[in-house]
Amino acid sequence: MLDIVALLITLTALFSYLNRRFIKLPTTIGVMVLAMLLSLVLMSLGELGYAPVEQRAEAIIASIDFNQVLMQGMLSLLLFAGALHVDLDELARKKWPIGVLATFGVVVSTFLVGIASWIVLEFLLGVPVSLLYCLLFGALISPTDPIAVLGILKSAGAPKGLEIKIAGESLFNDGIAVVVFAILLGLALGGTEVTAGSVILLFVEETLGGIVFGLVIGYIAYLLLKSIDSYDVEILITLAMVLGGYALAIHLHVSGPIAMVVAGLMIGNHGRRLAMSDTTRDHLDTFWEMIDEILNAVLFVLIGLEVAILTFERDYLLASLLIVPLVLAARLISVGVPVTIMQRKFGFEFTPHAVKIMTWGGLRGGISVALALSLPPEPERQVVLALTYLVVLFSILVQGLTVGPLIRKTITTAR
Repeated sequence: MLDIVALLITLTALFSYLNRRFIKLPTTIGVMVLAMLLSLVLMSLGELGYAPVEQRAEAIIASIDFNQVLMQGMLSLLLFAGALHVDLDELARKKWPIGVLATFGVVVSTFLVGIASWIVLEFLLGVPVSLLYCLLFGALISPTDPIAVLGILKSAGAPKGLEIKIAGESLFNDGIAVVVFAILLGLALGGTEVTAGSVILLFVEETLGGIVFGLVIGYIAYLLLKSIDSYDVEILITLAMVLGGYALAIHLHVSGPIAMVVAGLMIGNHGRRLAMSDTTRDHLDTFWEMIDEILNAVLFVLIGLEVAILTFERDYLLASLLIVPLVLAARLISVGVPVTIMQRKFGFEFTPHAVKIMTWGGLRGGISVALALSLPPEPERQVVLALTYLVVLFSILVQGLTVGPLIRKTITTAR
């Protein structure tokens, strides 16, 4: 474990330096590109007669349980750090658009992507895959990744109202998607009874349970923070709340991601204003910003390294050329329809070109890859995993590098 952690941190530091010194891409995208290049070099070593080196490198990468690292470790820290600086008052004013997009949008996108990908794979390309596994693909690829989205929005200068909507949706829709994914996976494995009651019960238990649990641990941490003035102890309290709270949420079968977002909103708003001195606030912000930056970089290095152990067949590459635009079309529909209804029927205000920006800015990232890797070792797993990875690569490399110019252009046009 120490060797793997040391290797990851060393590679992340090296790639971050090379990117900042020479390439000058956004850090997360730059380190991922360099990690992918390293993976391609390792894969080519076998062809050059260095098969033992290639095999050893692939064995090291394969020993890293990406799903376990992200979903059971890094995700709690990243979600809390992301929620910590979201304005709760602004979020409350946009609660209905965010709530609709994070729930209705994810469910609609799941079924649109699932059915469309099933038609492409089964009927157009002849790749044997069941509708249920295609729906699983739809569920894991539908949530936008807050880890990928938040930094780009800030650097692009997105309008505040739009930034809150996209950030709020991204922070909550991954928790909803995990619940939808869990329901569909239970059906695929035959372990979940297909009744409306069981589905509703699981949804309520995970989602509402996560909200309530997040409020409870956030309030306990708030009381502890308010009772002392010692920044080192207060930072330790927030760290314990995140790691201990996330672990407990898993054992209680409530949504850990949603709990971390709720706790982060509480500490980042009421906690920052009412329970911290200026000194504590400065140190807390610095600590969690560093955690966010470091883990983001490590996560995208991991995504780049995973290329070395995935299998990409010709049919998968061809399918991705068709499925990438289908995923974008599903995002357009799942965002555009509710936004149009909320504007025309209920009078909600949206920034000009909001649908365009939210569609192209709906980046997919590590959460989608982690969920795909959590699938059981069935024959259909490799298809779903390859397609997930290719869609994520397009999302981060193409959408991630162009959403900033798109936002700036639409702002200029609106003026």
